[in-house]
Amino acid sequence: MFDRAGVASEPDGRALVGRTIRLDQAQDADGDALFEALDHDEVWAMGYAANRPRPMSGDAWRQGIAAALTENRMMYVVRAIAPDNPDDGRIIGTSSLGDIDLHNEKCHLGWTAYTPSVWGTSVNPECKLLMLGHAFEHCRFGRVKIQTDSINTRSQAAIAKLGAVREGVTRRDIKRTDGSWRDSVVYSVIIDDWPAVKAGLEQRLAALGA
Repeated sequence: MFDRAGVASEPDGRALVGRTIRLDQAQDADGDALFEALDHDEVWAMGYAANRPRPMSGDAWRQGIAAALTENRMMYVVRAIAPDNPDDGRIIGTSSLGDIDLHNEKCHLGWTAYTPSVWGTSVNPECKLLMLGHAFEHCRFGRVKIQTDSINTRSQAAIAKLGAVREGVTRRDIKRTDGSWRDSVVYSVIIDDWPAVKAGLEQRLAALGA
């Protein structure tokens, strides 16, 4: 199905284009649009970016974009696109591939948030299809971790629906900005799982009319 020859490599910043969304590497100019898309209490209510303060301006998002570069994290903006015009679309969210370990062929797919108006639509499954496809088929990773706050039951349900395997809970994992401690629920998709996970995501998107 795809070439696994060679060693793992870092995400290269290419655009990841689907039928209804396009992922581009986040740029400084995207700060204001990210703020507009994600400045909703619902986005921040369930532990998103627990150890980082909520950005209160486009400038704060620009600082976050710059920080991703220093963290060796490929941060994407998620754009809604029309099928006949993949170069046009508003920013509706963000996601990243980070914690990259080339020697052990693994990374972390996370830092994901979408504007509430697209929750429950084709956006998340198509985003995961594109990002996991890039991780396994282009970067040649063997393991992708996905995790979320233990209080974020909505996110846990969405991750499980992808076909990711729940591995357990990392207790007292991240100190939140309010001083409390987050327990992280950890899932993974490994290369052996990918054909079935990919097929499942494609079937979901077909059923959603994506």
